[in-house]
Amino acid sequence: MKCVSSRAALGFVALLLQLVVVPAALGQGVVYFNNRVTGSVDARVVCADRGGIGAGYTAQLYGGPAGTPLAALTPLFPTTTFRTSSAAAQGYINGVVVAVPGVAPGAQATLVMRVYPTGSVFTGIGNPDMAESNVITIALGGDLLPPTNLTGLNFSDPCIPEPSSCVLALLGFLLGLFFKGRA
Repeated sequence: MKCVSSRAALGFVALLLQLVVVPAALGQGVVYFNNRVTGSVDARVVCADRGGIGAGYTAQLYGGPAGTPLAALTPLFPTTTFRTSSAAAQGYINGVVVAVPGVAPGAQATLVMRVYPTGSVFTGIGNPDMAESNVITIALGGDLLPPTNLTGLNFSDPCIPEPSSCVLALLGFLLGLFFKGRA
């Protein structure tokens, strides 16, 4: 009886892993989660009152198959942080590759980038410390395709909160007093 060497057994296990585990892991599309890629993406997150977002904030992609409504997009991982090396770098994130479960490489995915204080969760864009990009739909990379850039991503002064109903009521009351006094 001939024994199989441990080296041959290890090689067999490695081959088995490549045939079974790797295809399952590669079966989902991927995107390069970065809001600054020269010639492709420039979606700096800037607040009018304080400049580029930096330390203390987290950025996360939410996504799903093309056509998924905004409210139904799921959080994707990993999250990332903002660059802090200089004032010019603030507002741009540290790029990471993110998989979009349920969407095959080459297929279309709907994505949105959300920003919130580190240690919390995104609760909505009415909060002055939270921001949301436009919604984009792009073809994903993966398998033999390189991760796709977030082409079309942008922010438009995300850090200006909408006034609360109390503030609007007070403003209406004051305007009413002003115009009543002029009559």
